[in-house]
Amino acid sequence: QVQLVESGGGLVQAGGSLRLSCAASGIIFSNNVMGWYRQTPGKQRELVADITSGGRINYVDSVKGRFTISRDNAKNMVYLQMSSLKPEDTTVYYCNIRLVFVNSVYWGQGTQVTVSS
Repeated sequence: QVQLVESGGGLVQAGGSLRLSCAASGIIFSNNVMGWYRQTPGKQRELVADITSGGRINYVDSVKGRFTISRDNAKNMVYLQMSSLKPEDTTVYYCNIRLVFVNSVYWGQGTQVTVSS
């Protein structure tokens, strides 16, 4: 089992910045992908960004140039630095880890990000 705990959400004005953090604990195999997703009520959960244990990164087009994902493998942490935030970035953000060898996926409880105009 793997537990994920997010922190860092909150309220910010448009154009501002926030940094999300996610701590993973439990049985974590070295070959994994950690990422951030977001979900607006009534819509499907969408990938925001993910990063492999080897450092390969993927972003959704809408956040490219504004968000930066990073990870600390020694601490089993993943971060999402969000800059130039827009009101449309307002939603709940979820941390995710996929353990490649066992094909298991785990989710955090979510953290609310609200961007005021």
